[in-house]
Amino acid sequence: MKKWLIITAVVMLLAASIIFFYVKRSPAPVYRTAQVEKGTVVSTVTATGNLNAVVTVQVGTQVSGTIQKLFVDFNSTVKKGQTIAQIDPAIFNSQVEQTLGNYRNAQANLRNARADVTDARRTLDRNRQLLKEGVVSQADYDSAETKYEQSLAAVKAAEGSVAQTRGSYGQASTNLRYSTIRSPVDGIVVSRNVDVGQTVAASFQTPTLFTIAQDLTKMQIDTSVDEADIGKIRVGQNAAFTVDAYPESSFTGQVVQIRNSPTITSNVVTYNVIIAVDNRDLKLKPGMTANVNIEVMKKDSVLKVPSAALRFKPKTTGEEKEQQPSSNVRRPNSGGFGQQVYILKDGKPEPVPVKTGISDDSFVEITDGKLRQSDEVVTEQILPRKKQSGMGGAMGPRF
Repeated sequence: MKKWLIITAVVMLLAASIIFFYVKRSPAPVYRTAQVEKGTVVSTVTATGNLNAVVTVQVGTQVSGTIQKLFVDFNSTVKKGQTIAQIDPAIFNSQVEQTLGNYRNAQANLRNARADVTDARRTLDRNRQLLKEGVVSQADYDSAETKYEQSLAAVKAAEGSVAQTRGSYGQASTNLRYSTIRSPVDGIVVSRNVDVGQTVAASFQTPTLFTIAQDLTKMQIDTSVDEADIGKIRVGQNAAFTVDAYPESSFTGQVVQIRNSPTITSNVVTYNVIIAVDNRDLKLKPGMTANVNIEVMKKDSVLKVPSAALRFKPKTTGEEKEQQPSSNVRRPNSGGFGQQVYILKDGKPEPVPVKTGISDDSFVEITDGKLRQSDEVVTEQILPRKKQSGMGGAMGPRF
């Protein structure tokens, strides 16, 4: 009986030792890996901007008056020369009639002045002959000559009056013509700023009545690119962008202009980059906010790894740290390589120095190093939780 008690005590002690070792031992870490592969890497510059029509015309009025009629509204399609609004022409018609009467009166005065010149010239010629014959005196001849010269001056004054009244008549006619507002281009009305009965005043500046987008099938994005990235942008580069109205769709464009004028906001310098966009289906509308990725460099069939592999750093527990030999510690910049990734060797991460090239949102190009296609690089380490001890139930609570 005592022998069985001893055997039982030894077994229980052995079991307790195994459980204690299992609980105290740190769990083995789990690593997630990704395969090194060949593919395309596209380096981009991100920017935001707004969609606008390539040509937007603000239609105003050069005369003041009351809006009598409106012939178009928002989103109306208009043709060049089409009447889009009418200012009350009553006052302008009166001015035309008044200036026309003044012009005609000045023309009549000019004809009278020319008739006086003809009469004065005949009198002067007659007196010149009579003076030679001694019939008239020198004083009579001088008087006739003076009258002739005065009649010539009267003609010049009448001609000036005709020119002046003709100009007034032309101005009144022009104002009458300006009271009819016409579209200067073919396009679509995107804004209307007046209503019937509203008075517009053109005393100091031309008020804007309508805004017309000439062609919404061709649009552009005015983006702001940071000064750190502007050196990478070139005319002709492709761009992809999204808008909030169609979050699942991606649109394309092309860089057509890089403007040299800087914009400085809170000491941040940006430059305006214009991206041309094809909008044949008219889905895009002026003013939409665009999130743009400009393709600055593209490489095909290059070795690439996930960006997470370059950010990965091993996490070690206390025991692993004590067991890790000092010879396994490598500096990231050893051998002239700027960065490093990790591969699994005997279940443990082993650093591999690499040189990197361009990158996109997901992958980084590997330009040099010992990595080969199909190698597995570590992207993440998961430290599992320690298993809870069952000793409290099996061996009783500890005091």
